[in-house]
Amino acid sequence: MFAFVLRRLATFPIVLLLMYTAAVLLVMAAPGEGLSTGEKEMPPEVLAARRQAFNYDQPWWQRYFWTWPKRLVWDGDLPAHQYEDWTVVEILRSALPASLQLGVLALSLAVVIGLGVGVISAARRGRWLDHLSVGLALVGISLPTFVTGAVLLIIFAIWLRAVPVGGWGRPAQAILPALTLALPYAAYIARLTRSALIDVYAEDYIRTARAKGLSEVRVLFDHALQNALLPVLSYLGPAAAAIFTGSFVVEKVFTIPGMGTHVVESINNRDQSLILATVMVYGVFLASFNLIVDLLYGVIDPRVRVGARHE
Repeated sequence: MFAFVLRRLATFPIVLLLMYTAAVLLVMAAPGEGLSTGEKEMPPEVLAARRQAFNYDQPWWQRYFWTWPKRLVWDGDLPAHQYEDWTVVEILRSALPASLQLGVLALSLAVVIGLGVGVISAARRGRWLDHLSVGLALVGISLPTFVTGAVLLIIFAIWLRAVPVGGWGRPAQAILPALTLALPYAAYIARLTRSALIDVYAEDYIRTARAKGLSEVRVLFDHALQNALLPVLSYLGPAAAAIFTGSFVVEKVFTIPGMGTHVVESINNRDQSLILATVMVYGVFLASFNLIVDLLYGVIDPRVRVGARHE
């Protein structure tokens, strides 16, 4: 197990370096610098001063190897030209917590709802509850988040007045956006869990456990669920990436003061510093999450550790 953990940890800095390189290449490949404001052409001396202030006068290799890492990570004073009074770190510090809280809450809801519905559906296979679960899962996967968010807003915030319309800061304000973001992934996790459990229930060791007189609850939790969780764990990495980046749309719908507005504006204004910082922060978070998922996969399935040992 120790060697397996070391192998996964050794790849982590390589993943971050590749991610940083890809982000820099994409930022540098985008046309224009976005320094001009309005329709009026900026005087050359003012434009030159702004290019120097935002490091655009430096060659790409200097920004790649020195300026961006130093000013973003060590100094924390990398400027964002669309918010001239704010640094990139200050923007991230003010907006990132709301986005991360929304993402963590949505991912947790997706796992809990998806596993619960999948287990119930597999246990009631072929009955009305199974058919209802499969149908709802299909609808949940098919609907875009902005449609789901609008429907939930109309029903629970406008008609029933059960929750606030938007904003952030109170627990009640997090219910609808987190549920909106979680539903498509909960539906997919439910389908994965149902399919995996049905396959596991057909194994010989499950029939042996039932023949010993074990209750269905013990068969599920002691024998079946552990193996059925493996496909769900494999899906959690891509699901987390989709949830945390998909939260930008939900933040717009529910007027949450997160990273969504800043990301959209930074792309429109070609703010290289803020785009790069956002990509790296989310990249580090998602790479860390994928690393944790890999380690959990090795804990649950010993074959992964054995395979890594013989590579």
